[in-house]
Amino acid sequence: MKKIKEFILREVADEYILIPTGHTTEEFNGIITLTETAAFIYNHIEEVNSFEELVQTILKEYDIDEETATKDAVIFINHLLQTGLITLSDPQKNW
Repeated sequence: MKKIKEFILREVADEYILIPTGHTTEEFNGIITLTETAAFIYNHIEEVNSFEELVQTILKEYDIDEETATKDAVIFINHLLQTGLITLSDPQKNW
């Protein structure tokens, strides 16, 4: 996956927020609040080469089962795709 909008992720008062920067400020007015897990996924989305690798990365960080990690990742990634914050970096692998 590839991030296509310019955001800075910050932790403020135990909350994670995405703040638009650059040209994104012209298109987006506001901030996006994330859960800790969503912030972790956002931080690592470009580092992994597949969805399966992302799930394994989540499992290494959090004490949760694979089904929960998979479900949470699917929901958040679909939301990022639908809102245009990320795009597929390798359409053949659906990643």
